[in-house]
Amino acid sequence: MGRTIGIVLIVASVLICGVVTLFLGLGAAGSGPAGLSNAGAVLGIALFGVVPLLLLGGVGIFLVVKGSQEAKEMADVQQKERLLGMIQSAGKISVGAAAIEMKMTRDQIKNAIYELVNQSLFSGFINWQEGMFYGNDAANVGSNKCPNCGGIREIVGKGIVKCPYCAVELFVPQDAPQTRATPAPPQK
Repeated sequence: MGRTIGIVLIVASVLICGVVTLFLGLGAAGSGPAGLSNAGAVLGIALFGVVPLLLLGGVGIFLVVKGSQEAKEMADVQQKERLLGMIQSAGKISVGAAAIEMKMTRDQIKNAIYELVNQSLFSGFINWQEGMFYGNDAANVGSNKCPNCGGIREIVGKGIVKCPYCAVELFVPQDAPQTRATPAPPQK
């Protein structure tokens, strides 16, 4: 919306400056007692043409730039929402499939997931060796037991926790309970 208003302001400022310049220029070119002096025409063009051009044009340029930035931010938010929806609806999804579906690189997918974790919007885990995202509810991820290998960690922690046995990264929600346990390797 801001971008559209900015474009309208830029066009309006150019039109105002053009009309004022034409009107006062024709008045200065006219002869006789009703003619306008050259100095008056220049002053009129400066006050009523150039000043509105600079003011309205400057505000318009600001709105266009700001609107473009907001559009990029909104597209980024929509991409993250789509990625989160894909993982939550499927329960698990490969990083490669997510990258192809989202038209993003593996690093962009990784950064998007980390940002979703930091915003407490995603909990689950990822096995980088398999290249799979697993979406889990807070009850499963918030325990000391690794949902991938079954190994037991000493402390749950918050945010991103790496399993010491299988190296999967667990995305633990901020409201997960803090618990302690005796570390134990997975039972096979």
